[in-house]
Amino acid sequence: MILYSALVFATIFASGTFLLLQRDLLRVVVGIVLVSNSAVFFIISAGLTRGAAPVYPLESGPVSDPLVQAMALTALVIGFGVAGLLLAMVYRLYVSHGTVDGEEIAGHEMRQAEALERAERVPEGEEVPAEEQDAEPAREGREAR
Repeated sequence: MILYSALVFATIFASGTFLLLQRDLLRVVVGIVLVSNSAVFFIISAGLTRGAAPVYPLESGPVSDPLVQAMALTALVIGFGVAGLLLAMVYRLYVSHGTVDGEEIAGHEMRQAEALERAERVPEGEEVPAEEQDAEPAREGREAR
C-alpha cells in the first residue's frame, strides 16, 4: 500500500512539474495545483494512523492525530485560493495581450519597453521616425489604458 501511494504521489508531482515547464500559462496554473495537491495528499497519507477519536475521556489504545487533517485542510484552502488568484491573473493577461503564451507576452512587453526607451531619447517637439515606431497594430478587443 505504501508503494502504491508513493507511486501515485510521484506521478501527480511529476505531471505537475511537467506542466510547470510549459509555455501556456493555463498549464502552468494546473501544474501548480497538481504539485500543491500532491503535497497535501502526501501529508494526509503520512498521518494516516488507525485509532480512536481524540475526544476526552480517552479510550485505551492508539489515538489518531487531528493536526495532520487540519494542516491538510488548511493547505487545500490556501491552494484553491492561490489557484483562483492565478486564474484571474491569467485571464487579465489574456484580455490585455490576446494570448496566454508566456513567451509571446514577454516579447510584447520587451517591445513596449524598447519603444518607451526610444520615445524618451527623442527630444520634445520632434517626431519619431516611421521605421522606429512600433509596427504592430493594436488588436481589436485589447483594452486601451
